[in-house]
Amino acid sequence: MKPTRLMAMLTAFGLLICGISDAVGQQTGAATGQVVQSGTSANQEFKITRVSPGYWRVTIDHPPFNIFGPESIPMLNSVVTQIESDAQLKVVVFDSAVPGFFLTHYDFAPPLEATTSLPPGPTGLPPLPDMLVRLSRSPVVTIAMIRGRATGVGSELSLACDMRFASREKAVLSQFEIGAGFTPGGGPMSRLPRLMGRGRALEILLSGNDINGDIAERYGYVNRALPDSLLDKFVDTLARRIASFDKQSLADIKHLVNASTLPSDQELGEEWTAFIASVQRPAAQRDIKKLMELGLQRNPDVETNLARYTGMVNQPDKK
Repeated sequence: MKPTRLMAMLTAFGLLICGISDAVGQQTGAATGQVVQSGTSANQEFKITRVSPGYWRVTIDHPPFNIFGPESIPMLNSVVTQIESDAQLKVVVFDSAVPGFFLTHYDFAPPLEATTSLPPGPTGLPPLPDMLVRLSRSPVVTIAMIRGRATGVGSELSLACDMRFASREKAVLSQFEIGAGFTPGGGPMSRLPRLMGRGRALEILLSGNDINGDIAERYGYVNRALPDSLLDKFVDTLARRIASFDKQSLADIKHLVNASTLPSDQELGEEWTAFIASVQRPAAQRDIKKLMELGLQRNPDVETNLARYTGMVNQPDKK
């Protein structure tokens, strides 16, 4: 994708976000268990815990809803870069410190320059798809441990990981974007059909409905849904087992599986292009504005029951 085209798309996206915001108002250490900050901001959203040289935990901690925005991108990029470059690392588990939320949707409030000032990543893709591609292709095994809501970017980060394990009682996954009038941009159209087939992928993408742990397991959205009380132990045991194996053999296996399962950069770039085009349309501007007015990003009930509220904003106006 040409840089001029990229900047034009990012500018358009930033203008949309800025317009919505104006309309509704601003509503490394090796010791066991050592926490290492992932970026430079005082408010770290992604915190690395080095459980051992071969096993890290990356904890998402951006209360109250773990919303992902432009300020999150440098922090996640720092995490991905460290994952790519550490010679001893074998497995990383992504989890959350915020009850009820794994990682949610993009932040619709920041001003124009917060988005347009971010350059493409090393792959040449825009920052978010770039980081997700690099995470999938890194030689390190990645696991999403989903407890709470994984919506939009949260779903897309989970899909970019090699494995996903969910709390049977507390996990909720979704690609909500259709309910807000726009197209997802972080790769779910390319990744979901490879996991669960065309029909089920379209059900998730075209309904915007919430998918609980049981259905997510049945559809192949996640590897397994476990009772919440067993989730931590299961994932930790699996991660420690993987970390005990030979790093080069792990990397070889992942590389060969990637060759037949991962979408191309072109596919993912086209999704981002579709996303940028869609958020400029009147339907998206109208629906996001309505959601913000209802309390998106402020009201816990809206964030927790997003599928219900996107259904509300798409009801015909009563005369």
